[in-house]
Amino acid sequence: MVSPLSNDAVGFAPLAPSTIWQGWDAFVRHAPAPVREAADPAWSQAEREDYHSELAVMRTPAMDSVFTAVRRLLLVNRRQQAGARRGLIISGPATTGKTTTMMALGRSFQLADARQHPGHDDRRPVLFISVPPAATPKMLVSEFARFLGMPITERLNQTQITSAVCDLLCELSTQLVLIDDVHLLDTQRRAGAETSDQLKYLGERIPATFVYSAIDIETSSLLSGVRGAQIAGRFKIFRHRPLAYATGQDRAVWNDLVRAMENLLRLRAHRPGTLVKHAAYLHTRTAGRIGSLSHLIREAALIAITEGTERITKQLLSEVELDAAAEAQARPTARAARRT
Repeated sequence: MVSPLSNDAVGFAPLAPSTIWQGWDAFVRHAPAPVREAADPAWSQAEREDYHSELAVMRTPAMDSVFTAVRRLLLVNRRQQAGARRGLIISGPATTGKTTTMMALGRSFQLADARQHPGHDDRRPVLFISVPPAATPKMLVSEFARFLGMPITERLNQTQITSAVCDLLCELSTQLVLIDDVHLLDTQRRAGAETSDQLKYLGERIPATFVYSAIDIETSSLLSGVRGAQIAGRFKIFRHRPLAYATGQDRAVWNDLVRAMENLLRLRAHRPGTLVKHAAYLHTRTAGRIGSLSHLIREAALIAITEGTERITKQLLSEVELDAAAEAQARPTARAARRT
């Protein structure tokens, strides 16, 4: 029997939003661009730009921990007939890879499900949505319906949409429900509190394991009060932290990640080992945030191609401006390193 969570590589080429089935299924089935030699004359510049734009997401210890935790929850929930099942909340600062981990989880699960049930293309083992801003219960369940391609008319009320969604997800054998950005639910406001109740109700009606992703859920209102106590009593929290660089083991994990990303580069004049040599600098620049590291390496590679240098240097890395969060974290770290 194939494990529902495997070690498939993860690639990104979304042609439609991943929050609708067609886009999600395209993401799951997408095969990364074939790897060629950088000097291959048949490999056009545009094709090499596309290749470096979608550099594969690398597996990290945090990702493996989430996969293991969800695999165990799936087993715990498999025979539970009543009440809300156990779930997981992936929490952490922005750009630490929470959404990437969640999507990798869903992709791996769906591929494994397809291997277990060949020829059953009508199955929908995974549902992936994001909480809309200022969500109401009807808005939230309408996101479920939109993912499934269910027609929603103004005449349908919240109860009717909810009932139809729950019935359809049962028919489609949905086993994993992934909900991103749950920190947007402000339970101190009436709409947010009612939407939180709607999530709880969906968790009781749909025989699936729910996984949430949120920015610093521990400090949000979602875990406060009576409603928060119910969520805290049913969900484990996995803290998705930036990668550290303090101990030898920390440095080994970070260096392996940098090395794996560097091995994917196909630049004609790049010196292998350059990025690993500057691994400490890369950690300082990105504050250990995987999303920022991926952005930095991909943009530097694309600059090297478009400007014709075909190599990544420390100077080029320093010229790439990152997201504000990474830059704000990097400045005090760089000052401390200079003092040392």
